[in-house]
Amino acid sequence: MEDQAQQEQASPEVQDRIRSSFDRQGLMGHLGARMTRIGSGRVHITLPSRPEVTQQNGYFHAGATSAIADSAGGYAAFTLFPENTDVLTVEYKINLLAPAVGEHIEAVGTVLKSGRTLTVCQLEVFGVQDGQRKLVANGQQTLIRVNRAAP
Repeated sequence: MEDQAQQEQASPEVQDRIRSSFDRQGLMGHLGARMTRIGSGRVHITLPSRPEVTQQNGYFHAGATSAIADSAGGYAAFTLFPENTDVLTVEYKINLLAPAVGEHIEAVGTVLKSGRTLTVCQLEVFGVQDGQRKLVANGQQTLIRVNRAAP
């Protein structure tokens, strides 16, 4: 069962900050990914299936799968960061558990531990077909909070 904090929606101000940052990401726009949920310490990103994001056998490409997992974790961490900060990935590990197939894939980033400087997130990616979700990848990520320079 999800932790209470993970069930809470992020405040409207945090949601605006997260969506604004996400909209500036060229890769997510290029892939056609969209943010579908912004909770406190938990973010979902969906990527519809289309030929441009698949590999030679028709499965979602590992690069596309990994990219949305990385962004979901990064934005999950970012929901807990104060104003005038940014987030950068320090490292992540992803395990591809099954071929990623379906109408779309959904990446879920969940904060496991948020610190002053470093944050650790769990990454999960599900293949979704006819409303049925199947775990196709999981991983872990470390992120760093970066203070923005004053304007």
